[in-house]
Order: sequence, then C-alpha cells, then structure tokens
Amino acid sequence: MIATEQSLTRATVARYAVGSLGTGGFATLPGLVLVYYLTDSLGVAAIVAGVVVTVAKVWDVIIDPVIGARSDRMLAVRGSRRPMMLLGAIALPVFFLLTFAVPPGTPAGVAAVWVLLAFVLTATAFSLFQVPYIALPAELASGYDQRTRLLTWRVVVLTFAILLFGAGGPALRSLGGGNAFSGYLLMALVAGVVIGAGMLVSAFVAPRGLPAADVPPRESILVTLRSNYAAGVQVLRDSQPFRALLLTFLLQGLATGLMLAGANYVATWVLHSEDAVTFLFVALIGPALIVTPVWGVVARRIGKERGFAIASILFGVAALSMVALLWAPGAWVYAPVALAGAAYAGMQALPMAMLPDVISHDARRNGEGRAGTFGGMWTAGETTGMALGATVLSIVLAVSGYVSRSAAAADAVQPGSAVAGIALGFSLIPALIIAVSLVPLARYRLRKGDIDVVV
Repeated sequence: MIATEQSLTRATVARYAVGSLGTGGFATLPGLVLVYYLTDSLGVAAIVAGVVVTVAKVWDVIIDPVIGARSDRMLAVRGSRRPMMLLGAIALPVFFLLTFAVPPGTPAGVAAVWVLLAFVLTATAFSLFQVPYIALPAELASGYDQRTRLLTWRVVVLTFAILLFGAGGPALRSLGGGNAFSGYLLMALVAGVVIGAGMLVSAFVAPRGLPAADVPPRESILVTLRSNYAAGVQVLRDSQPFRALLLTFLLQGLATGLMLAGANYVATWVLHSEDAVTFLFVALIGPALIVTPVWGVVARRIGKERGFAIASILFGVAALSMVALLWAPGAWVYAPVALAGAAYAGMQALPMAMLPDVISHDARRNGEGRAGTFGGMWTAGETTGMALGATVLSIVLAVSGYVSRSAAAADAVQPGSAVAGIALGFSLIPALIIAVSLVPLARYRLRKGDIDVVV
C-alpha cells in the first residue's frame, strides 16, 4: 500500500534550504584556502599543513557520533534539536575568524598550532549545527518524493553557497591590497557572519514539542561516549543501504575535497594567476545552479540511485579529461570544470535525498529514535572524506617537491615535478577515486517501492 506523503510548505523548504549557506560555506572555504593559507602565507611545510587539517577533521569524526546521539537525547527530552543548532550557529563565526587571525611574523610552528586549535573549535561549532541539520529531513518530510523536493532545494542553496564562498572568498582576500593578514581577516569576518546567519535562520525550522510517540523512550537514549560509538557502529551493522551510501559519499568527498584543496594551487602554478581560482569556481558552480533541479526530475523518472551513478560517471570523465593540463594548460580547462559542476550538483542532491529514505527504512525495521545517530555517522563520513582530500593533496605536494612560501618569500619557484603533481591531484587521482566509489554505490538497493509503503 502506498503511503500518503506529508505536505511540505514553501516556508519549511526555504528555511531548511537556507541552512546550506552555512554548510556550503564551511565545506568550501576552509577546504579551498586553509592548506594554501598555511603553506603560502604562514610558511608551514606542506606535510605539516596536511596534518593540521587532518587532525581537525579527525576530531570531527570523534565528536560527530557523540553529537548525533546527544541530538537524539535532546529531541526526546525537549522535543526539539533546535538548542544545539543555535549554539553552533552563534559560536562558529567567532572561531572561524580566529582561525585566520594569526599575527604577521608568527613562527611557522606556532602558527600551525594556532590554526589547529582555532579550527578544531570551529569544526566543533559546525558539528553542533550540522549533525542535527542532517537528521531533520526525516522529521520534516515523509515520502520518497517529498524528501527529494526538500533536499533538491537545499542543494540549490548549497550550490549557490559554493559559488558565493568559492569565488567570493578569494575576492575578499584580494581586497587586502597585497597584505595577506588583512585580506584573510576580512575574508574570515564576512564569511563567518554569512555562514552563522544562514545556520541561525535554519535552526528555527527544527520542529518543537514533538509528541512522545515520535521520540524514543528516555531509558533507550545513550549517554556515554562508549555507548554513543556503539550506537554509530550498530546503525552501520543494521543498515546495509546506509553502509553502501556512506562509503560512496565518503569516497566522493575525498575526490572533491582533493580537487577543492588543489584549486588555489592550480590557479597559481598551472594557470599562473591566483585570480583564476574565481573563474574556476564560476565555471564549476554556474552550470550546477542551473542543473540542480534537473537532477530532481531525473530522480523521479529513473530513481535517485541511477541518477547518482550517472552524475558520478560524468564527474569522473570530466576530471580525467583535465590530465591534459600536464601538457597544455589554458582556459580550455573551464569546459570540463563546467561539466564537473553539472555532475557535482547530482552528486550532492541525490545522496542527500537518499539518506532520509535510509533513515525511514531503518525506523520501520528497527524503531524510531536513531536519526541523530545516522546524522552523526553521515557527517563524520563526509568530513573524513573532505579531510583526507586535503591530506592526499599535502602528500602529493610533499612527494613532488613543492616549495612552501610565506609573505616574506613570495617569489618562490616550483620545480616541474611539483606543478605536475598539482595537475594530477586535480585530475587523474580524483577520477580514479570516483571510479572506486561506483563499487559500493552498485550495492545500494533501496528503491521507491521500499520507501513509500505502510507496514
């Protein structure tokens, strides 16, 4: 029997979607500029910069399942996840500004520790918002198509945020007039406020006062660190569709994180213009803004999982074609970047719409009350992928002989091997990772008929 889908108001869709100003901004801007900030403004060695970013993201992996379980507890006790989301929205802009406020002349080692501590605090604030935010669609919408609609518009805003922060962040940085400190500080201030504002608005879409029947009983909520992780592992064991979807998304986060972290390096050392990073993002996100609703239509016609596979293959082909940067760097690269952008829209919209289906399927089989745990594990997997992207890039830079520079030594020259490493890190390596991600995606077997039924 087909379930009756809960109607979504435009206000609910809009308020939920605007939260992606925060999620898109935080996912994009640090991934784009943080490693570059460490190596080319603070003089930190490439491998150390990779360690800084990786440790901060490992911290995310540690705390996200805990926050997920705490979010479920808050829902049971208070009837809403909103207080946790508000705390994250208010705290993030402060710590984000501190991350890029290292005083000029600070020794590289001290600068690395400063950035690490500040970014760990920023990541914690982000997780307080993001983990409950990921869990909300299962509470806001019922039914396969309603969730597709909710998540499609979220990804439209997410795509706009990637363009806004990916192109606008470096543009704000350049307003520093050649002064790296003031440029990064201005960028962090404006971006932090916009990120926090988007998160703050979206926090109020969280339902309040849910009836007791919709929440787990108090005695079932996990309160210890060990049991929180046990809950995370348990949802992985219980839900084969979640394992397949999460592994696919993690691998694709690794590929896109690698390309994101490498964009500044491609602009500077392959295309020979730091300003080219803005054009790369316009080429990437412009098509994505147009195509994102199309992926919703594709999902309704052939299924989310098939659309996701098509988007992934298109992205991999686009990335692979950019291997030609090794021999012929030039403006032609914007064409495959545009194709990658159109595919990337599907790679974001469709798995995010599939996750609430997984949560709903699990709730029918194993009982309500685990949406926050799913959200925590999902966010941990997503941040792991993005972090490993920066780590892989730092390893490629170190192995290929990249020369770190600081504001005092801006005339550093890169060896040909380093430039080749940057090009391959932006093309061949991500393409291979995308190809591997298709293996777990093929094992995802939930379909519309498995979701829209009444048991």
